[in-house]
Amino acid sequence: MTPPWPELDCQALRDPVSLAGLSAPQWDRLLPQLRRADVLGRVAAQLQQAGRLAQVLAGPRRHLEGELKVVHAQHAQVRREVGHILDALSGLAIPVVLLKGAAYVVGHFPPAVGRLSADIDILVPRSALSEVEGRLMLAGWLGVKHDDYDQRYYREWMHELPPMQHIHRATALDVHHNILPLTVRQPPDAALLLAAARPLADWPGACTLQEVDMLLHSMAHLLQNDELSHAVRDLSDIDLMLRDQSVEADFWPRLLARAAALHMLRTLYYGLWAAHQALASPVPADVWVELAPAAPSGVLRPLMHATWRLGLATPDAEAPRRGSDTARFMLYVRAHWLRMPPLLLTRHLSRKAWKRLTAKPAAPPTRPLN
Repeated sequence: MTPPWPELDCQALRDPVSLAGLSAPQWDRLLPQLRRADVLGRVAAQLQQAGRLAQVLAGPRRHLEGELKVVHAQHAQVRREVGHILDALSGLAIPVVLLKGAAYVVGHFPPAVGRLSADIDILVPRSALSEVEGRLMLAGWLGVKHDDYDQRYYREWMHELPPMQHIHRATALDVHHNILPLTVRQPPDAALLLAAARPLADWPGACTLQEVDMLLHSMAHLLQNDELSHAVRDLSDIDLMLRDQSVEADFWPRLLARAAALHMLRTLYYGLWAAHQALASPVPADVWVELAPAAPSGVLRPLMHATWRLGLATPDAEAPRRGSDTARFMLYVRAHWLRMPPLLLTRHLSRKAWKRLTAKPAAPPTRPLN
């Protein structure tokens, strides 16, 4: 059996209670690692839930307690912002499905524990995008991508509108009409996702994806995204959902059937493999047998396992892993390859490279007048 990942953040998430006995030098190395992985709040919350936070040394405990205050404040902000969004879209008679962080917090799902989010994501029918965008603009959310190419990139090829930001509150909002881009080889059927969405009793007009769809979306976001800076946090989300949902007798057959219906069996294979390797997520042996046809074959399997292993791990400044930068670059290219046909991909990456080469350096900050 392959040993679990030895990175400090993964060890902490697998056994947070053991952290109460760490020494000051051990905390000095662990705290930056947890911040890089964006799981400091989660570990703090887990220690608090276990009644062990008070046993942590005073210095690191202040960091943990401070992060819990940040998490508490942000969760309150997320709930307020969801209320504003629902007010803006009231009367449209469409499902407004909260995704990822907002769904976890508002729906009280396990990954809400100690979790911070950069923005709010919603899913609406594609046919309603124009009206949704207009309502949101009237309520103060404006697009932050103004380049003609960026507008076309999002509106024709992607699964979401260009990102929006509120002009007063500066909160970020992404409006999706699917969970993967339209240009992937077999995009999920958004109608299936919307049809199975679950209404939130305390939030009229708001829904979340059903639990297995929420899990598959988290895996897709991690494994088909070109940004891996929050990989361990996303793996922890997956782990918490698996542990919560897998107690249901029919969970694994439902998950496998849903992944097949949404053309996401390969995503499910990699997601389960990574969560099991990193955080010892429970996966029955017969599930691996069922997923064998979806796994990479031949020499590709150990190659991809090694690449994911290096690419998903949070960089450790004191113990860098050789090949991790190369692995992350390979996964960056893979994410784009999966989401775009070759000619479009070549054009898109060439444009991004040209923009980086020709970008003007940012002006130094000006000193305020006294």
